[in-house]
Amino acid sequence: MKMAATGQEAAALDGAVRVPAPPAVLDLKRGAEQRGDVGHDAPGENAVSAPRRPAGNNDGGVETAEEATEPVQPDIDELCRDMFDKMAVFLQGELTATCEDYKLLENMNKLTSLKYMEMKDISINISRNLQDLNQKYASLQPYLDQINQIEEQVTALEQAAYKLDTYSKKLDGTVRPSIALRSCSTYEIRLGQV
Repeated sequence: MKMAATGQEAAALDGAVRVPAPPAVLDLKRGAEQRGDVGHDAPGENAVSAPRRPAGNNDGGVETAEEATEPVQPDIDELCRDMFDKMAVFLQGELTATCEDYKLLENMNKLTSLKYMEMKDISINISRNLQDLNQKYASLQPYLDQINQIEEQVTALEQAAYKLDTYSKKLDGTVRPSIALRSCSTYEIRLGQV
């Protein structure tokens, strides 16, 4: 089922469907009348006589004809304008999309640059803090050395205390039996006096 086009669609379709006219057809009958050849044909025939060559032409049977020119159609100009307008819209769209891509890329570069600046500031602060910590550690180093010396002395004192304890236990083991013997002999002596 075909739908009839109306308005601008019909004009566009008419311009798109229009076929250019064939080159100007040689009207042989009219050409014959101009040369005075009419009436040589048999009556009742509708045949058109072929054009005759001029008598003084010796070019080997080549016929000459005038160049046929077709009239310029006004729709071609309109179609060209329409094509160029649409091409301009297309190119404008392509250039706009490319321009938008470049703007996006520029914004991303600016944002990346800002992030790098922030990271640079953070790294500068970290470097300063690290230098401060190194200076504080250097100022605390003598105290840390003293603490290490005290720890070594405490360890040596602890070992001396263990040795003294061990020696006192040995000494206690040897002295107690002798004290017990003396105590018994002294008690016996006293009992013997009584």
